[in-house]
Order: sequence, then C-alpha cells, then structure tokens
Amino acid sequence: MTLPLALAGAVALSLLVYLVAVLVRPERF
Repeated sequence: MTLPLALAGAVALSLLVYLVAVLVRPERF
C-alpha cells in the first residue's frame, strides 16, 4: 500500500468515526 493511499484511508476512517459519534451522541457536540 502506498503512503498517499494509506493517508487517505486513515482520514476517511477518522471522518467516518467522527460522523458516527456525532449521530450517536449529538449532545456532546
């Protein structure tokens, strides 16, 4: 796996986790 692809995957994963956290616990944000 190339570095840019791994970086893009990490960013997408972190954004997905953040979005799920906001949807599950909107009162924290």
